[in-house]
Amino acid sequence: MRLFGKVRTLRPSSPDTSSPAASSSSERTLARAARMPRAASSSGRLTVRRMPERAVRADRDAFDVPRWLRRYGLMAWLLIGIVIVVAMIVFATTRIQAVFIAVFLALVVTSVLYPVVSYLARVMPRGLATAVTLLGSLAVVAGIFTYVITSVAGQWEDLADQFSQGIDDIFEFLETGPLPVHFTQQEIYDSINGLVAQAQEYIAENAGTLAGQVLSNAGTVALVFTVLALSIFVTVFFLLRGGDMWRWFLNQLPARSREAVHRAASSGWYTFSGYARGTVIVATADGVLAFILLAIVGVPLAAPLAVLVFIGAFIPLIGAPLAMIIAAVVALAAGGIVDALIVTVGVALIGQIEGHLLQPLVMGKQVSLHPVVVALGVTAGTFLAGLLGAIIAIPILAVIWAVYSALHEPDPPIEGELPDARLVAEGVNRRRRLHNRRAEGETVTDTAPATGGMSG
Repeated sequence: MRLFGKVRTLRPSSPDTSSPAASSSSERTLARAARMPRAASSSGRLTVRRMPERAVRADRDAFDVPRWLRRYGLMAWLLIGIVIVVAMIVFATTRIQAVFIAVFLALVVTSVLYPVVSYLARVMPRGLATAVTLLGSLAVVAGIFTYVITSVAGQWEDLADQFSQGIDDIFEFLETGPLPVHFTQQEIYDSINGLVAQAQEYIAENAGTLAGQVLSNAGTVALVFTVLALSIFVTVFFLLRGGDMWRWFLNQLPARSREAVHRAASSGWYTFSGYARGTVIVATADGVLAFILLAIVGVPLAAPLAVLVFIGAFIPLIGAPLAMIIAAVVALAAGGIVDALIVTVGVALIGQIEGHLLQPLVMGKQVSLHPVVVALGVTAGTFLAGLLGAIIAIPILAVIWAVYSALHEPDPPIEGELPDARLVAEGVNRRRRLHNRRAEGETVTDTAPATGGMSG
């Protein structure tokens, strides 16, 4: 048995005194063994009792960097790497924006229609169920747009007369109303004519540039149809063979990673599909409520305005209110200030019904994002990618949070009251002063009460 501080000396079983070279080699081996540090355990740590100065130096590197700095420095590098990867993904997405939009639309349509296809697949082949569901959905959309177009065409003359009368009422209100500043009708007409003259002058000076923009818009229309065709094509395969495609992808991964990837992807898809279906249901409810409100008030073009509200509901926070503000402006121009006030109050009521009843009831806990996160996400998405960024920001954030929650095992939550910030700061300053006094050679003791802590 080896004892700390002693080295066992082994004698050769058959010493060869006639060979001085062998004797010197054996002595050098034993001396080297005596200088080697002994292990205190199987983990290989140095024994402090054997060589304390080496044990202290073993915990530090060559540059004497504190452990906390090494740890947080590694975390900073990992965070920088994550930011770089995310930036590369965003940059690549901007290069293939049309493909990204097509796939995103396909995922939205798939999440909405997949339950219908799965239900119909119980009584018919899945291919036939997919075809019936897609054709039925296209028929519903075509019917809505047909109804909107015919309603606009049938009410256009009445709308023109009501709009003209509404404009006259607005002019009269500005001229003789209770506002502290009054404008005569002639002044308003002169301002409008001035704006029209400036617009005509601008068109005459920039005719070539505007013509180029028109051609560019024609190319944009062609791109829109291309994106729609690609999204429908991808949707067909997602609905028909989505499960087999995902199984093939999992089989390409290492076996040890398949379960974690499938768990994370399932959580993300559950959240995304819940958000998409919930948004469609909430948007439909907003459109129906807006149509009922506008029809009761007697605002013209109630159906087209309701469709506008339906489309606006896909933009979180700001889409539906903006659409309803447009409806209020139409009500003001066509029916006067009273109709506009009624529509405005109705807009507020519909917003309360959506936020406090429909969204919690339809979406539940599938999209558990704080309103502050939603507001910041919509704002950041708008600045990064305009209208498209505002639409896709919330589902992307929800999916990221769902994937993180699926892969992350949280620690126990904090219990009790959190320490007061003022008390914590005072405790830190007190400990710093005590440390400085001890460094100067004074003998001091900390008799102050504890400032509190967190338990979890």
